[in-house]
Amino acid sequence: MEQFTGKVWVLGDDIDTDIIIPTEYLALPTVEDMKQYGFSPLRPELAGQIGEGDIIVAGKNFGCGSSREQAPEIIKALKVRCVIAKSYARIFFRNSINNGLLLIENSEIQNVVKEGDMLTVNVGESLVHDGQSYAIRSLPDNLMDILNAGGLVKAMQKKNGVI
Repeated sequence: MEQFTGKVWVLGDDIDTDIIIPTEYLALPTVEDMKQYGFSPLRPELAGQIGEGDIIVAGKNFGCGSSREQAPEIIKALKVRCVIAKSYARIFFRNSINNGLLLIENSEIQNVVKEGDMLTVNVGESLVHDGQSYAIRSLPDNLMDILNAGGLVKAMQKKNGVI
């Protein structure tokens, strides 16, 4: 079982893909160029404050809106370790897995963490905050294989002996 601890950034409900990466920045040449504008309509300073290994905790319907693959790519480029939300838009969930971004569904943790808190994730088992444990479901093995490989393309290359 993989375990990691990260600093929490708290967001609300209905964080759509236009908040994660606004349309006007999609014309930039690379995700690295775009990442500084992540979450800018909501909190312009946030992309510059997020550190490697940090965790985003959000409410329901995270990733709703346009089906843009750049949204999970931006979060991953910001070196966020995982996103924990009450629920996800379906296409965002799949785009995230395909890009190697770990998503965890939990309906309780957003109500107890504060921004800046530390949160420990025991992948497929639990979240631990302030000595209290919150159960989480494990993802199916096929999705974990994709995540562990770093995304769908890398998983298929590994499966087919390309890398």
